[in-house]
Amino acid sequence: MTTPHFNISRRAFLQMCLPIVLAACSAPTASNQTPEATAPAQRATEPPIQPAQTQPAPTPLAQVLPPTPACGDADDLTPEQTEGPYYTPNTPERASFIESGVTGTRIVVTGYVLTTNCQPVARALLDFWHADDAGVYDNVGYKLRGHQFTDETGRYTLETIVPGIYPGRTRHIHVKVQAPNQPVLTAQLYFPDEPQNNTDGIFRSELLMEVQAAADGKTATFNFVV
Repeated sequence: MTTPHFNISRRAFLQMCLPIVLAACSAPTASNQTPEATAPAQRATEPPIQPAQTQPAPTPLAQVLPPTPACGDADDLTPEQTEGPYYTPNTPERASFIESGVTGTRIVVTGYVLTTNCQPVARALLDFWHADDAGVYDNVGYKLRGHQFTDETGRYTLETIVPGIYPGRTRHIHVKVQAPNQPVLTAQLYFPDEPQNNTDGIFRSELLMEVQAAADGKTATFNFVV
């Protein structure tokens, strides 16, 4: 049996296939469509992108100013108190009383010397003295005694120990404060929550320091107004 042979000319063959090829090429396919091509209407309804709001640059730490001391009652002078029998003049200039033989809980007292209109007093003289942790004063030498001057911002710092208590008195630190070419203020600084505060005849609450616990002892603050 002879296999049939179809005699089709090349021109007739092309005329038969060309419509099929053109139809296949013009039909869209899912694989050829991109998201941009399929959703032009949706993009047109989306709101325009707004520019990002510019935030102010943070202030460098080096430019942050130290806090101004509170001066709500700066028109009230620091109360004066008695000098007591244990003052010694001509003390050494120093800001730390910590030395060999000094024992007890360490405390750092800081603050400012201010005028009645809340202006810092530079180079103000402060002369401190107090008893040791057993309540005894050094009346021979200068242990736990010394003077210093405030810096240009009116600030002072004293590193010492918490003084002990002796009969008739509560816990306290003696101090003399003098602004340049001004009278001397003599006062005493007291500790809060001391039971003897209620029985001490010269204790004054206006002279209470703000005392807080610290990693190596205590810290305290007090501002003098002269």
